[in-house]
Amino acid sequence: MVFEYKGIKIEWLGHASFKISNKLKIFIDPYELEKQEKADLIFITHEHFDHCSVEDIKKLAKDDTTIIATEDCIAKLRNFKVFPVLPNKKYEVKGVKFETIPAYNVGKSFHTKASNWVGYVIEFEGIRIYHAGDTDFIPEMKGLKNIDIALMPVGGTYTMNAEEAANAVNSFKPKVAIPMHYGKIVGNKKDAENFEKLVKEAKVVII
Repeated sequence: MVFEYKGIKIEWLGHASFKISNKLKIFIDPYELEKQEKADLIFITHEHFDHCSVEDIKKLAKDDTTIIATEDCIAKLRNFKVFPVLPNKKYEVKGVKFETIPAYNVGKSFHTKASNWVGYVIEFEGIRIYHAGDTDFIPEMKGLKNIDIALMPVGGTYTMNAEEAANAVNSFKPKVAIPMHYGKIVGNKKDAENFEKLVKEAKVVII
């Protein structure tokens, strides 16, 4: 299923992987993909195998594809054109403006703040899409503004669970929230359904 919002197509590819299409083809954290179109930009949130998958990036990359990734991914991606990022920064690549939002665990150590891992707020013609990355409900989320679509992990264990993700969404109030990070390694569709029940104002779309 493809969700369309004001001319932008958003396709969940499983786990934390998304394809976003308007004039460009953009992928986020591609993992265990079946055949896909080639990418203009690929965003990587951190170096874990299920997010920075070289095998999947190879399937998507063409000569001018830019991989936007955290610094710990650079060694794995040495054969690609990489644009390194740090948290709490604003960038522009190929005319696409984006911000990096910290992504880390609170009270568990799978994803530490010191690792400088990120989520992204990517802007398309005024539409702001937030991919949270692997994170808990962290204080930085309360500062998010004018988010149209939030892509939120709900599977628990390594990230927020459904209740925590709903609390996060209720704090920064995107227009649309799409659950992710369930169904492959952790979590299942019930997590997405529980998330939908607990979100107060945003429209929840389970893809």
